[in-house]
Amino acid sequence: MPDMAYSRAIETYSDIDTLAAQGIRYTRMPVPGTVKRGELAPFSLPPDKPGETTNYELSKQLVNPLPPMTEEQKKEAERLYLVNCGICHGAALDGNGPLYNGGKGPYAAQPANLATGADYVKMPIGQMFYSVTYGKGQMGSYASQLSSTQRWMVVQYVKDQQAAKNAAEAGANDTAANK
Repeated sequence: MPDMAYSRAIETYSDIDTLAAQGIRYTRMPVPGTVKRGELAPFSLPPDKPGETTNYELSKQLVNPLPPMTEEQKKEAERLYLVNCGICHGAALDGNGPLYNGGKGPYAAQPANLATGADYVKMPIGQMFYSVTYGKGQMGSYASQLSSTQRWMVVQYVKDQQAAKNAAEAGANDTAANK
């Protein structure tokens, strides 16, 4: 155990080939199964194989593990949505982001209307998280762009916006019915 008694110092930005030449085996990868401090545990459901929907259906049972967001976290969730999702789904979640732009943009297919689309308003939060993690339809995975905490924040932001929009519409309908 000489390496334990007399450990060799590793320069932070040294080339791995230089280290290997010295007999130092260093991969810079975390130990498998470890979780970064302050990060949520890895997502437990693997992606479905093509043609299967088992895990997609199981994801309906997932609940958001984060506590209710503070005002600062809500602003960060909005920023993350606008940066990563708003380009397609639009700032108003209406499916009319800059890439679609009412059919005049470079993207020919209209993205999902997250604000009022019945499938998305009724979609459980866990299933929405699964969709953001692995992709759905034309939308690719955002697991490499957003941490699991950030994905939960974005999904909660979408759900909060949906609830606010539905409450505003219900209020407008009540006002119209009372006239």
